[in-house]
Amino acid sequence: MQFYLATSFLFPTSFRARLFALCFVATHVPLLSYIVWGAATGRIAAGEVILLLLATVIGAGIALAGMGALLRPVDAAAEALRTLESGGKVAPLPVARGDVVGTLLSGVNRAAGASEARASALDLAAHEDVLTGVRNRRGFLADIAAADAGGRGAIVLIDLDHFKLVNDRLGHDAGDRVLRGFAERLSGELRRRDLLARWGGEEFAMLFWDVTEEEAVRVLERVARTLIGDPIERIEGRAVTFSAGVARYRQGALDAALGEADEALYLAKHGGRNRVVAAAQARQSQYAG
Repeated sequence: MQFYLATSFLFPTSFRARLFALCFVATHVPLLSYIVWGAATGRIAAGEVILLLLATVIGAGIALAGMGALLRPVDAAAEALRTLESGGKVAPLPVARGDVVGTLLSGVNRAAGASEARASALDLAAHEDVLTGVRNRRGFLADIAAADAGGRGAIVLIDLDHFKLVNDRLGHDAGDRVLRGFAERLSGELRRRDLLARWGGEEFAMLFWDVTEEEAVRVLERVARTLIGDPIERIEGRAVTFSAGVARYRQGALDAALGEADEALYLAKHGGRNRVVAAAQARQSQYAG
């Protein structure tokens, strides 16, 4: 370390250039020694000087080329660390031996793995609901934004009926069990691309890709029947149920779809609860009114 610091004045911004300079000087020591000796003794032979000069140049070239190749893993490690520092991801660096360079590369790989694990954990915490294990509102919106352009389907807003009574009369542990159980029931209806999120409190949101409002309504009505036949919890002898609003969704029109689904949900809740209402029905009710 002391020698590294002592020579820092040589090419202070390039370790490679500093190392090359020292190597270049070191490989020319035999030639310089011969010239000094020859000058002092008067025994310099032109042929010997030329031969020694050629050997020195060739040797220096081989040494510099080899040293440059050996330094490439160090350069790769430095670049990987800069990428990690800026928040990027790096591919694992190849490790061939357990020497000092191999130890360095292994350390960089471990740092990259730890950094990626921390980033994944933070992303999960930011986009997943801890209680139910499904996406939260932020994650739901991020997934929709990341979806392919031109997608369409049906968006759903769901509200558990009289959920406050569950917490008030059965306790918050029972309320948590209901939320987890309900999320599991909804998850069981998802296809690979469909989305589910806890929207907040006792509210959930779903997005069924490539289906109509009517198809989404049928799926939710099937879930509603299972809650009656196999209740997650009962309150005052009655199964916990839900109300839902369904609206058409087209890529880029999320706010409008959510607004229509919310209006349909309002109609379901004020129409007796334990109902699934499509936005088309909500519009018909408005026109009839």
